[in-house]
Amino acid sequence: MKASTPLDHGWTLRLDPRGHRPEQAADALVDEGVPARVPGCAHTDLLAAGLIPDPYLGRNEEEVAWVGRADWTYRTTLTGGSGGGHERADLVFDGLDTVAEVRIGGRVLGRTRNMHRAYRFDATQALAAGGDVPLEVAFTSAYEEAEAVRARLGPRPNAYPEPFNFVRKMASSFGWDWGPTLVTAGIWRQARLERWSLARLAEVRPEVTVAEDGTGRVRVRIAVERTAGGTARTLRASVRVAGVEATARLQPGSDAATICVEVPDVALWWPRGYGEQPLHDCEVTLGTDDTEGAALDSWERRVGFRTVALDTAEDAEGSAFTLRVNGQPVFARGVNWIPDDTLVSRVDAARYRRRLAQAAKAGVNLVRVWGGGIYESEDFYDACDEAGLLVWQDFLFACAAYPEEEPLRTEVEAEARENVVRLMPHPSLVLWNGNNENLWGFRDWGWAEELNGASWGEGYYLDLLPRVVAEADPTRPYWAGSPWSGSPERHPNDPRHGTTHSWEVWNRLDYAAYREDVPRFMAEFGWQAPPAYATLRRALGENQLAPDSPDMLHHQKAADGNGKLARGLAPHFGAPVGFDAWHYLTQLNQARAVATGIEHWRAHWPVCAGTVLWQLNDCWPVTSWAAIDGDEREKPLYHELRRLYADRLLGLTVRDGRLALAVVNDAPTPWEGRARVRRLDAKGGEAAAYEPEFTVAERAVGLVELPAALTELGDPAREFLVAEADGLRALHFAVADKEFVSPAGEVRTEVVETAEGADVTVTAHTLVRDLLLQADRLAPTAKADRGLVTLLPGESVTYRVSGWDGTGAVDAALWWVDKARSAAG
Repeated sequence: MKASTPLDHGWTLRLDPRGHRPEQAADALVDEGVPARVPGCAHTDLLAAGLIPDPYLGRNEEEVAWVGRADWTYRTTLTGGSGGGHERADLVFDGLDTVAEVRIGGRVLGRTRNMHRAYRFDATQALAAGGDVPLEVAFTSAYEEAEAVRARLGPRPNAYPEPFNFVRKMASSFGWDWGPTLVTAGIWRQARLERWSLARLAEVRPEVTVAEDGTGRVRVRIAVERTAGGTARTLRASVRVAGVEATARLQPGSDAATICVEVPDVALWWPRGYGEQPLHDCEVTLGTDDTEGAALDSWERRVGFRTVALDTAEDAEGSAFTLRVNGQPVFARGVNWIPDDTLVSRVDAARYRRRLAQAAKAGVNLVRVWGGGIYESEDFYDACDEAGLLVWQDFLFACAAYPEEEPLRTEVEAEARENVVRLMPHPSLVLWNGNNENLWGFRDWGWAEELNGASWGEGYYLDLLPRVVAEADPTRPYWAGSPWSGSPERHPNDPRHGTTHSWEVWNRLDYAAYREDVPRFMAEFGWQAPPAYATLRRALGENQLAPDSPDMLHHQKAADGNGKLARGLAPHFGAPVGFDAWHYLTQLNQARAVATGIEHWRAHWPVCAGTVLWQLNDCWPVTSWAAIDGDEREKPLYHELRRLYADRLLGLTVRDGRLALAVVNDAPTPWEGRARVRRLDAKGGEAAAYEPEFTVAERAVGLVELPAALTELGDPAREFLVAEADGLRALHFAVADKEFVSPAGEVRTEVVETAEGADVTVTAHTLVRDLLLQADRLAPTAKADRGLVTLLPGESVTYRVSGWDGTGAVDAALWWVDKARSAAG
């Protein structure tokens, strides 16, 4: 039986004296080094040793830049010998970041240049003598590798100044328009010593399908590696799934087998909101006929039975981009996922589950793993399997031209094959995507002229990667990129075809422009806002809480980001005065922008088959497009997303120049009811009303026409529409907030202590638009159960606050539009 020993203790980290020594490096780093944690990286070890400041605070990022330019060596000691009589000893690393030389007892076992691969080195001879044997993993700065490859192959266009497209490493560690520049190095995933005899499982590829008669099929392709002692042996491989077992024998000289298991009448795995998520253990064992049932090696994962297809059929609107799971078309209520911490080894299983549970609670059913990050750990995909969260997985190419020559091409192919095989057991994974924005960049960003015929990645996206997916995992669809229209003959960001990214809105246009198009699938769109107040206070300090303070601007990585925030506020509110009003209004504007897009696009299902918000999460405290900030606090956008991504949604939408009520029903049952639509005067009560009945089929959208007597406002500066049905509400204001005339907001608050914290009830005496309780202003640990709420005169809302004892003034934590406008010029 294979014996596995984790190598997770006894490590030290030392600055390599043969490489570049930055002047900031302490002498101790060269001499004895510091204790190192594996998995981890140089930054986390230096932080633990107190040798660098927290790069997420203030402008400390600049003070630790030297770490990414240095060379680092990890060292520990192995115990040599045969280890229980095994024939072979392998040193296994699930992830090395990135350019490394692995040495045992001074003998070089191998070299690496790819963060996104696992490595296995034969250490049998190096350990044969016994005793204590030193193990070293020496890392060269990723900058040095990238700059050397760039010098050899020539420059390539890049949306950012750093050379991330010349090394197979997490691109965003070189900085992004939401992330810090922290170029890491280290043993970032598990390391272990494996001892084995005769044979081991080198690769297991389970292809899971469902036949038309409901039979679940698992075709498992296995590859084995044999020792010299195992070459003449007959091996027995068995696969067991859901109580059904099948066996195959590998004769001497054979290193591969295919084993099929059929499970009748399987329960299907469904996305959340469409059904349950049954999972089954898939167990593969390898042995011989004469080992009396003892396994030489084993492999175990969970699988779910489902079919997935991508519908790209041409129609009157262009060509579709609709995911179908078990034959059912799914509207993707999606979010983009970035690495949850730039120091990625700090993200553990519990953190993945917290973040993905937040996504599911917000109504999300699809998570796109973006191409500038990493192929996430098994913990991420396991959590998605259990929660019914569909996963769209990018291959790791983003916002740059990538050379197709060596030494990169071989690495790209090996990386792709390994990760397709590693992730294919997960039923949540439904789509492989070739790249993020590179096909678009070649077309629109001036790359063609700059490249002058040099390679830029097209061969990866249109040839290599689809071929790898077809060969290794034919059960899943592949799409060449996002955005991508499905054909080189069409513009890659044509909204009538394939996937679309909307970045003119935010960069140059107001969010009202979202209503001008109906894309087939909106794969990226979003609006910025700062993080929560307590997050900013921790990261920047009290004296830096100003929109234009040096530290605040350092935590704003987007080009002219604060200028775009200001230009986004101007048409709606004017210019806020003071940090508190700015903070509230920018967060409100983010929620309003996203609502404008999603309400419009969901009302056009099935022409539009999905929206994928940029972005769910942050990797540090930063002003960004995220719904959950870098300290795991939920911004107002998060709570608005819960409304927008609910199974049922009401919206007042313009169709053919007239207002209509959109009744969006993504529930599995029809929606029958009566709506109440009123025209109200902010100062004088109800001006008109209409109560239409409606019936909308399951997974459908209905439009209710509204009479002109209701929709034609007498005075748009005072009147507005309210639509209600089954506890849901939609609002329509015809003019900007700064042009709307209403009485100064008046509220009464009551605080009642509870076992979990306190309930804060707010009663409105006037129209109160977008009331928000910023719970973290009451206490850094406080969290409210809801976000923005508009109250009509006489209405109340109760915020349930946890993590707070109910003491202190509530008024400073309560904001609404009129309160913020009173400070606006």
